[in-house]
Order: sequence, then structure tokens, then C-alpha cells
Amino acid sequence: MIHDVYKMYKDHLTGDEEDILVIVYGILDGFKNEDYLRLFQELHPDEKFEMTVLYLFEKLRLKIAQEGLGHIGNGDDQDDRILH
Repeated sequence: MIHDVYKMYKDHLTGDEEDILVIVYGILDGFKNEDYLRLFQELHPDEKFEMTVLYLFEKLRLKIAQEGLGHIGNGDDQDDRILH
């Protein structure tokens, strides 16, 4: 499927992730649950694994960003200045 999509859009792609997301949304728009199940069943086990890993990675990345993790600060910080 990816090879066919790439062939169709390769002359229109800029390498921008937003372009890719629009294409993917367009392809999957209108899919029903049965379509997703059929697509998943047709995947090689390695592709299923990779797909699941990427999904969980993205979901965890978004959760971390939502929660603001990764930024270390004190509760009494008045601004973002770094003092040495």
C-alpha cells in the first residue's frame, strides 16, 4: 500500500510531515472498523510490531508533552532566566 501511495504522490511531496499527514488522513477517511481489521490482518508480523511500536511511541510522546514532563523547574521560579 505504501509503495502505491508513494508512487501516486511522490511528485507532490515536499518532505513536510504535514503533507504526509494530510495524505494519510485522506486515505483513511471513510475507513470502517472492518477495513482496519483487514488491513492489519494483511500485514507481515514485523509490520504489525512496527506499527504498534510507533503508535504507542506517539501516544506516550503526546502524553509526556501534555503533562509537561521533561521540564525541570522549582515551584518558586519567577522567570525562565538561567543564573550561573
